[in-house]
Amino acid sequence: MKREQFNAGWILQEKSTMITGIGGDKKTKSVHLPHDLMIEQKRRPDIPNGKRKGFFPDGHYEYVKRFTLGKEYAEKRITFEFEGVYMNAEVFINGEFAGGRPYGYSNFYIDANRFLKFGEENSITVAGETSDDSRWYSGAGIYRNVFLIAGERIHFALDGVKITTADIGADYAVMNIESVVANETASPQDAVVVTELFDPRGKIVASDTVPVSLLESQIKVRGRLFVKNPQLWDVDSPNLYTVRSSIRSDNTVLDTEDNHFGIRKLSLDVEHGLMINGKTVKLRGACIHHDNGVIGAATFERAEERRAELLKAAGFNAIRSDPTPISKALLDACDRLGLLVLDETFDMWTIRKTLSDYSRYFPQWWEQDVESMVAKDYNHPCVILYSIGNEIPDTGTKNGTLWGRKLAEKIRSLDGSRFIAICINGMVSVMEKLAMQSEQNKPAEINSMMTDMGDMMKQAQMSDLVTQATAEAFSCVDVAGYNYMDCRYVSDHELFPNRIILGSETFPRDIAANWKLVESYGHVIGDFTWAGWDYLGEVGIGEVRYDGNTSFNGEYPWHIAWCGDFDITGNRRPISFYRETVWGFRKNPYIAVLNPEHYGKKPCVTPWGWSDSIGSWTWPGYEGKPITLEVYSAADEVALLFDGVLLDKKPAGKANNFLTVFNTIYRPGKLEAVAYTAGVESGRFALVSAAPEVELVLATDRTLLKGGIGDLAYLTISLADRNGNNNPSVEKKITVTVKGAGVLQGLGSGNPKSEEDYFATECTTFYGKALAVIRPLDEPGKIEVTVQAPGCSPKSLSLTVN
Repeated sequence: MKREQFNAGWILQEKSTMITGIGGDKKTKSVHLPHDLMIEQKRRPDIPNGKRKGFFPDGHYEYVKRFTLGKEYAEKRITFEFEGVYMNAEVFINGEFAGGRPYGYSNFYIDANRFLKFGEENSITVAGETSDDSRWYSGAGIYRNVFLIAGERIHFALDGVKITTADIGADYAVMNIESVVANETASPQDAVVVTELFDPRGKIVASDTVPVSLLESQIKVRGRLFVKNPQLWDVDSPNLYTVRSSIRSDNTVLDTEDNHFGIRKLSLDVEHGLMINGKTVKLRGACIHHDNGVIGAATFERAEERRAELLKAAGFNAIRSDPTPISKALLDACDRLGLLVLDETFDMWTIRKTLSDYSRYFPQWWEQDVESMVAKDYNHPCVILYSIGNEIPDTGTKNGTLWGRKLAEKIRSLDGSRFIAICINGMVSVMEKLAMQSEQNKPAEINSMMTDMGDMMKQAQMSDLVTQATAEAFSCVDVAGYNYMDCRYVSDHELFPNRIILGSETFPRDIAANWKLVESYGHVIGDFTWAGWDYLGEVGIGEVRYDGNTSFNGEYPWHIAWCGDFDITGNRRPISFYRETVWGFRKNPYIAVLNPEHYGKKPCVTPWGWSDSIGSWTWPGYEGKPITLEVYSAADEVALLFDGVLLDKKPAGKANNFLTVFNTIYRPGKLEAVAYTAGVESGRFALVSAAPEVELVLATDRTLLKGGIGDLAYLTISLADRNGNNNPSVEKKITVTVKGAGVLQGLGSGNPKSEEDYFATECTTFYGKALAVIRPLDEPGKIEVTVQAPGCSPKSLSLTVN
């Protein structure tokens, strides 16, 4: 079938109750998909439950597109594919209701033929709304791709080609290919299904031809391909093959479909843990939300690819789409890069977490949404685990265990080649039993409760109540996902000797202790930190305070969680370098300097936070004053030098939790940490003070762009001295101008409490940096980007769109 992007030419019509809050006349705006309407709204401190979504407002929306299909399309099968519309999507074609989907994270199709007028103008309308439906920033609108799919009356069913690895030997592999062929003609037909297998270099290495008698509307065709000396897929060598399937009749090709996949074998047991192709793999995991920072929830292919690239480069080998189904674009990127995926279905079942969340639709829609997720994931080698839910309150009830079995068995009926998990926080499962409810008889907010309990939380997690409440829920799945229950890793192995445990959500500060457990026990297969990448909403959960306030959330203007290894622009934060050290990938030490403004004060930080530090030795105004710094190193010892002179030398490494604290006096110059292992230097790292005079420095991740396929250019804007040293102490308001064959898709910084808008052309740097995201238009040409800042010479660069 012919699959074309249907992203251009949409008109956004804002209803009187729309997000802007401006009543009366409708407003219209031309938009190009994917489009997040919420990121374009003004944040306000009076938004109800604003801390959840970053103080972005909710509301109704309506998108309209007019288009014409020639009369030649009348004999074809026309389908619209929506990869994601948030939320409560309703689709109308020429004014008639054609379908929809309440769940904002599901891929869905609209069979359009009976609504269309061929040879005439048509209209398609997508209406939806957001409300108090999410615990984090959701975005709003058609935030993922839309496709127009046109096929012959004899065709492969949508998501109808499924590929699995049946067997792998020393020098061979056997692949199972299952294809569903649809016949929508008025009579039986004869055809052949041809399958060709291309290796990673594009060479045909196997093929098969199967005759089919299309006597029914759909038939299932099965085939097996033998592959000699296969190039296996794993995290280090993500080799991808291509299966080209075609339906032919009388020497005419009726339909063709290409699917990429990887040849790999998964196994799981309590002694060896997770094995890929016979080798144990420990999961170094990042929990992520679906938003893409300064461009909001809009899901561009390049945005997803860039995030995957940066996470992989920092040492992660797995991501968890906590707690919603992952995008197709990110799956494609993970396939290419060798990142493993735990794809998650839901954040709630029948018990709500917010007033208008998916729980009201779950009993009716869960099965279709599970089917959508599995169909999306099936041919992706990166997907190794499905999760049936995150911190589901139902899991502590009899009814909940019934739902858990239904979900797990449904997935097994659709895909028996992968493992199934459920991610449980024991506190959530026993909240009612512990009478942890507010005076309004509403369930206590779990994260606030965990923050308030502090160290007592582990005592509660170890209780018999948790053991009993979660036993049956975990028995339904292959992998028990423990959210913040690392205290049970060892003891539960004695209670449940056949249970496979995954640290599905853990505190950043606990990585050293948790990773020791992961390495020491076969039944503990990995650790997923909350969070690998910072995100909008759940504001200020990682904020460092000095006023004694230990509450879970920050206050307006905070709108970012501030708990990621990466900030929302893709800059690594100190915790990322610490984690890399713990994993054993970083040979050189790293220096993180605490803000001297708060020297000697006791910080208040939630378990999701890290120290109030950055990797900088530029602190004007604090000359001659005391300062604290952290050095992360796996070496035996670390020496601290200033301008080549030894200041101090201390033990480091695993015995010291990979973190050594130094106190010294701030002076501009060169601060250096030198690591020693067995008395021999094993690495060094330096910070150099930046001069106060700065200039603009532009760095783009690419200069050549492709129009119309979800490409983007990420332009990092820095304030640096003439030697290239970034100066985080200087903040300037920058202005970005884009001319030619592109537009400014988003602009902002990692500042978690900025009051600036991401859709503006100006923003203030944060720690001396900002990020501009440039989207190419559909037509080839040049893009000229100019950046200006007070006191700096303007800088420009040119991008080419093919």
